[in-house]
Amino acid sequence: MNESPKKTPGRPKFSDAPSGGRDGQSPTLGGAENQTRGLWLGALGVLIFALTLPMTRLAVGPLEAPQLPPLFVTAGRAAGAGLLSLAYLWLTHARRPQRAEWPLFGISALGTVLGFPLFLALALREVPSMHAAVVTGILPLGTAAVAAWALGQRASLGFWACAVLGCGLVLAFALHEGGGQMVRADGWLLLAILSASIGYVAGAKLSATWPAEHVICWVLVLSLPLTLPAALWTWPSAPASAAAWGGFAYVTVFSMWLGFFAWYRGLALGGTLRVSQVQLIQPFAALLLAVPVLGEPLQASTVAFSLAIIGVVLVGKRMPVGTPSTSRNAS
Repeated sequence: MNESPKKTPGRPKFSDAPSGGRDGQSPTLGGAENQTRGLWLGALGVLIFALTLPMTRLAVGPLEAPQLPPLFVTAGRAAGAGLLSLAYLWLTHARRPQRAEWPLFGISALGTVLGFPLFLALALREVPSMHAAVVTGILPLGTAAVAAWALGQRASLGFWACAVLGCGLVLAFALHEGGGQMVRADGWLLLAILSASIGYVAGAKLSATWPAEHVICWVLVLSLPLTLPAALWTWPSAPASAAAWGGFAYVTVFSMWLGFFAWYRGLALGGTLRVSQVQLIQPFAALLLAVPVLGEPLQASTVAFSLAIIGVVLVGKRMPVGTPSTSRNAS
């Protein structure tokens, strides 16, 4: 009688077999439950990301009292998160990306691992975190615009009206706080917004057929040949404060790694166009968190604009958003 071969214990291996979303199932868009869950996960990711601005400011320090070099913060946070991702993928038996998927992983890496952290760190050397928070408030509109073009998603006129209104409120707040002036660092911030928008959409597209956690982990692991040598090369030669290293630790573990677990899962479940609008709350969450972290004063106008933005997001949540598949079914 034939006996089935015995399994021998050994190290977990990366699998080449395809796997979908969580528990091997591809996450699907549609349904109130998925949309609600996606919005809550997106909100959790936004809360984690909101601390990125004050923590990055702590890490790099102002021009008059510099701490860690911006290039080191950019490469070091990605390298540290990449090593954590390598262990996570090994323990979860993650499959390897197929050759056809490499371009999307590369785009996501350029946007979220290199572009956004670098441009943000350069800007935060010149402006306080509150200024960066209000300028980066237009990130949801950038993400939605890239998603509409790249993913073929269709939103109603009311949805776009809410998105534009929310961004208009963000820009009005920036002009109000800055006295109508723009600074050189705003250019870095705009490049950071563009990089993040493209990287988010690429990651969201991968999250439709991958577990969201594996997407960011593979993005970070595939970036290690660049980020790890760069982190070692730019290792700071001058001592930095404990607060600076604490900020660096946060952006490494949370901003660069765990935050994306919730964010990409939320984008995949709730739809990139819809969930991306939750980011409208991020600049004001960053403002509120900057008070205890950096000691920056909180103005009454911040609270007023924050409540207005939250109202716009709640209205936008009720506006219909279609997907390519639903559009074809309707036809």
